[in-house]
Amino acid sequence: MIADMFEQVVLLVISFLANTFSAFSGGGAGLIQFPALIFLGLPFSIALATHKIASVALGLGAVLRHRRTYLFHPRLVAAVLIGGLPGVLLGAWVIVEVHDNLATTMLGILTLSLGIYSICSPNLGAQVTVRHLHGTSYLTGLLVLFVIGVLNGSLSSGSGLFVTLWLVSWFGLDYRQAVAITLVYVGIFWNGTGAVVLNILSSVQWSWLPALLLGSLAGGYLGAHLSIVKSNRMIKRAFETITLLIGLKLLFQGTWT
Repeated sequence: MIADMFEQVVLLVISFLANTFSAFSGGGAGLIQFPALIFLGLPFSIALATHKIASVALGLGAVLRHRRTYLFHPRLVAAVLIGGLPGVLLGAWVIVEVHDNLATTMLGILTLSLGIYSICSPNLGAQVTVRHLHGTSYLTGLLVLFVIGVLNGSLSSGSGLFVTLWLVSWFGLDYRQAVAITLVYVGIFWNGTGAVVLNILSSVQWSWLPALLLGSLAGGYLGAHLSIVKSNRMIKRAFETITLLIGLKLLFQGTWT
């Protein structure tokens, strides 16, 4: 009994910290929570399915804080859902059978490049200039979101950061608005879709979910609150820090495992 209670407390703390950082910076809960589940003994696919279900609560926690803060542009919301959800389905379907270290390494390199690109672009996301909402440029945005969705459904770690940066760099949002859209729509709909598919194809550690869900919900709310009250520049710096950490973690995982 004491061992079970200690395990639940550990899961709660891990989930709360991971999702607070994620909700503040626009992604990256998988940097802490997902590998922690594997470290605690879950196989890859079961850890991924359990993490996905818990991450839905991150989006719900963000909704509780963001519900009166932003009016999201409907074409941007449509892009995230229409472009990303098919990719999530594909990624979740494939990852149950395949886990490629080379893909993990390449994802780490790409994630590092996102952080470096943001650091080298000091004016990126400084102001809102919404663009690329029509024609071929809109379709390009959908295609990239589809690719990010595949990453979300399969490798999981850091995919929300890709969405955040794409909303900033391509669609012209500032970091604060991009983080809000990522938290709500990636957190609930992308992760929810991945969780359903992985639950069908794999298994879930149901006994761990209460602590993980509570930590995700509370962390999502707190992180969303911080992303509202803190400056856009601070959010940008948090994004860059989390991106670099995730990139290094993925490189290490892909190279040494």
